[in-house]
Amino acid sequence: MRHRIRRKVSGTATRPRLAVYRSQRHIYVQAIDDAQGRTLAQASTQDPELRKQIGKGWNVEAATQVGKAIAERLKAAGVSSAVLDRGGWVFHGRIEALAAAAREAGLRL
Repeated sequence: MRHRIRRKVSGTATRPRLAVYRSQRHIYVQAIDDAQGRTLAQASTQDPELRKQIGKGWNVEAATQVGKAIAERLKAAGVSSAVLDRGGWVFHGRIEALAAAAREAGLRL
């Protein structure tokens, strides 16, 4: 499933790909410029700054904090829009909360 999504979704320097991965306990997101093959920004529930705000890393509130963090880091890097790569995960729950928080923080998805 994720390979089918990756054929259609690619990122550039002005509109990077937000690659989302979720495990049982944590959620990770990277902003990737596929043209140059480099990561512009990243955020996860294991970041030291976010761990202070997040009690448990496996709930919707934690995903919301990660979405806000990636949006702030991308805005600081001069990026205002991105394309979401949900990695084959259903757009529901933590993935949806992360995307909604990034949109609320000013990132166009």
